[in-house]
Amino acid sequence: MPSPFLGELLGTTVLIILGDGVVAGALLARSKGENAGWIAITAGWAFAVIAGIFTATATGSADAHLNPAVTLAAAIGTGDWHKVWIYIPAQMLGAFLGAAIVWLHYLPHWAATESQALKLACFCTGPAIRDARGNWISEIIATFVLIFVINAIISKAVGTPNAIPAGVAPYLIGMLVWGVGLSLGGTTGYAINPARDLGPRLAHAVLPIAGKGASDWGYAIIPVVGPLVGAALAALAVRMVGM
Repeated sequence: MPSPFLGELLGTTVLIILGDGVVAGALLARSKGENAGWIAITAGWAFAVIAGIFTATATGSADAHLNPAVTLAAAIGTGDWHKVWIYIPAQMLGAFLGAAIVWLHYLPHWAATESQALKLACFCTGPAIRDARGNWISEIIATFVLIFVINAIISKAVGTPNAIPAGVAPYLIGMLVWGVGLSLGGTTGYAINPARDLGPRLAHAVLPIAGKGASDWGYAIIPVVGPLVGAALAALAVRMVGM
């Protein structure tokens, strides 16, 4: 039966299948999409967000957050925290499942790929330049922009008379994610979603991926906590401007 938990779980699963899937297609050896590049990856993530939102909505989550940072921002903005304890576990589980499905889908390509770093990148983010201060700043800013502009998109001030037409918001949010990736993603790979990074990183750690290396747990706190900080700041900013 449809439910908010199921909706967030399935929506996040689809998000990661298509999001991590496009990364795997662009990075793994002998994939037909090998070397497709950053434009393809950012576009694939945008489409993944759109597909995930529609899936979540259809299976029980009218909010379709798919992202603990979005859930946290909504809780701060509304003062209603009960969804946090439903949505975030579902998002984490969905992200893990999605990553496991990507591993299965590209099963022969892991052994064909020599680089352990490329294999890890198919699951989770990593910095272009490893500088903790800069990496924290990047994740906070990118997530702030994501949350602030999502609130602008769904604001009743957009459109006449009652906000944008039903069904349009997922496409606009997908385009926003594309823009964030193109403009702000070059530094850390724009996690902007703790579940998107932590769930697949756990999958990388436990799955029998051929020739894998370490899961880079020393970096993992940044793409988890950084987006939460950015989301909290954005939620406060939204309240300040009365959006």
